[in-house]
Formats: sequence, C-alpha cells, structure tokens
Amino acid sequence: HTEAIEKDLKDILKLMLCCSNSNLFKIFQGDTVMPEDSFTEVTQQSWFSRLGGAFKGIVAGLILFFVAFPLLFWNEGRAVKRYKTLKEGGGVVVSVSADRVEQANNGQLIHVMGKASTEEKLKDPVFNFSVKAIKLARSVEMYQWSESASSETKKKLGGSTETVTTNSYEKIWSKSAIQSSSFKKPAGHRNPGTIPYQSTEQVAEQVQLGGFQLSASLIHSMHNYKPLPMTDARVLPASLRDKAQIHDTGIYIGSNPASPQIGDVRIRFQVVQPTQVSIIAKQVGNTFEPYRSKVGGTIELLQVGSHSADGMIQQAQESNKIMTWILRAVGFFIMGIGLSLIFKPLSVMADVLPILGNILEAGTGFIAFLLAGVLSLITVAIAWFVYRPIIAVVLLVVAGGLAWLIRSKLKTAKAAPA
Repeated sequence: HTEAIEKDLKDILKLMLCCSNSNLFKIFQGDTVMPEDSFTEVTQQSWFSRLGGAFKGIVAGLILFFVAFPLLFWNEGRAVKRYKTLKEGGGVVVSVSADRVEQANNGQLIHVMGKASTEEKLKDPVFNFSVKAIKLARSVEMYQWSESASSETKKKLGGSTETVTTNSYEKIWSKSAIQSSSFKKPAGHRNPGTIPYQSTEQVAEQVQLGGFQLSASLIHSMHNYKPLPMTDARVLPASLRDKAQIHDTGIYIGSNPASPQIGDVRIRFQVVQPTQVSIIAKQVGNTFEPYRSKVGGTIELLQVGSHSADGMIQQAQESNKIMTWILRAVGFFIMGIGLSLIFKPLSVMADVLPILGNILEAGTGFIAFLLAGVLSLITVAIAWFVYRPIIAVVLLVVAGGLAWLIRSKLKTAKAAPA
C-alpha cells in the first residue's frame, strides 16, 4: 500500500506542476476560480499580403498628405481673422447697464453684466415634475456589456507577422446603446440593443438680463449645469412604479442598485439656474446678435460670472491661440502619418529580416515626421506671408535649418560603411 500511495502522490505532484498556471492548481490551493471574461485570437499575415496592404496604404497616405496643406493654410487665416476681429471688438465695445435699454447703442458692440433669469417652468416630457430654470437636462445611462481589444504583433523571419489579439468584456454604464451583435464573442454578452429613455434637454425660450432679452444662441451657450436631486417617488410615471425607485438623487430602473444587472437604467437630471452672466454682442433693439467685424469675423461672447470687457476679449484671444496650436498639431500629425504610409512599403520589404525592417521603419518614421515638420512650417510661413511677413521669414529660417539637418542625415547614412 505504501508504494501505491507514493505513486499516487507523485502523479498528483506531476499534475500540479503541469497545471501550475491553470485553474486546476488554484483548486488544489483552495482558491476560488473566477474565469476571465476574455478570449484570445492568433492571426498570421504573409509577407506578400503585408506588402500588398502597404502599397494600398500609399493611396490613404497621399490623401492625408494633401489634406494637411489646406488645413494648415486655412487655420492660419482663421487665426488671424479671429485675432483681428477680437482686436477690433476690444477697441469699439461699450459697457452698458443691464437695467435699461439705450436705443442710442442700437447696432453697437456692447458689454453688459447682470443676472440671467426666466419665469418659465420646464417640464420633463416623461417624468412628472417641472422646474423653473433656463435649461433642464435628462441624462440616461444603461448597464451594458462592453468589448475592448488589445493586440501584440510579432514579426517573423521571412516578413510574415503573427498577431495575438485579446478581446475582453466588462460591464459598464453607457449613455449610448452598445450593439453586442458586433462583438467577437456575442454569446454570453448580449445587450438589450436600445435604451428605453433618451437623454434630452429642455431650453427656456424667454430669458431676461435686466431690460434685455437673451438670443437663442446665447441661451444655448450656457452650460453651467448643476445636479437636480430627485427625492419624491411621485415623479415616476405609473408604468414604472413597480420596477423603478428613487436612488442616489436620481431614478433607478432595476431591482437592486447595489448589484446592477445588464439592462438596468439610471436617470439623473441637471439644470441651469438663473445666474450672473457677462455678455459681449451687438445690441439689436432689446436683444443681441453676433457683431460682424470689418474682416468678416463675428463676436458673440457669454461667460458665467461678472467679467470686464477687456477680460472677456483677452480670454477669447487665449482660446484662439489654443485652437490655433491644436489645429497646427493636427495638420502636422496628419501629414506625418500620410508620409509614414507612403514610406511603409520600404520597411515591409526589409522585414524579410525583422531587425533590418525595424531599423528601416524607425528611420523612415523619423524622416517622415521631420519632413512633415519642414513642410508644415513652410505652409504656415506662406500663409503668414499674406498676414505677417516678419513672422513668415522666421518660420522659413527654421524650416531651412530642419531641411539642412535632413540633408546632413542622408549624407551621413550614405557615407556609412556597408
């Protein structure tokens, strides 16, 4: 019996060693096994297939490359136009009192501060309540399955690749319906498909600022929402009272908020209440409309709180600078990505030896973005020649320096021993 027991123990030990990374080993340890909600796919692509895809990518690369130029040029014109518009506005704006509308200022750019208020009551079309507010927003979320994927690609000798893709699933709250039919593994991850109630926004039509009436565009630009707590179950329609409840200042449709199930819905409400605002716009009678500058730009600004005219103009100028740099970066990256796609066949051809392909890919990527930098600066400089010649000259000097750097790198690469 001793030999039999010893043999059984050895078999068990071997099984534990073989399954040291498996759920079975966790069972031997006494751990609870929780299966991971994910699965892995392994796909392979031949060198010829990759090469064909790289040549097809040249078309997309050319499109991105040529789109970048008008985007960069347009952005510089937009930035200068906005700058000149705001500068003109800062020179002609007149600060007035909100208490009384002066017809002498009709057609002028005015700056006014005061409390934006309304007497209207906004009513939610589904739930039984109304509130005096400038805006009323309903936010709806549903508990659903979500799919995410992460991939790792390895190059193989001969130019082929192997891609390991892990698709993971988790339950999240989402404002939009997630279509589980498009999941890689829809079984066990079914979503309802539609959200029973939609997010909505109710807006007051009549909002006063002293003697003035706010225009629709100014009302829509107010986004200082605050939570509107729900405390009375009477807001629930009769059709929901057996399956919904007031929870966490909102409405919860489901059996247990502490343990949400797929298809559960939570609804919250927010309001824009009467508040202090500052406005710069053109006075038209007792209301406002955008002021049009001599260069064709418009000014219609609203900020929550009390702000001087100079402060609002300066803030708008800062926002213009930020937008200008964002669009410059977008144009540069679009051009860089486009050039990378154009150069892609070179690195794919070299991937017959993966190390050589990696070196060439890094080199062409560096050249692509360096060249994108040069061409972006030249494009910006040409645009600035129309508006700011001095700055254009500086940009061309910088672009020339980068071009010289590219030329030096290429000469060094050619001179290097094979």
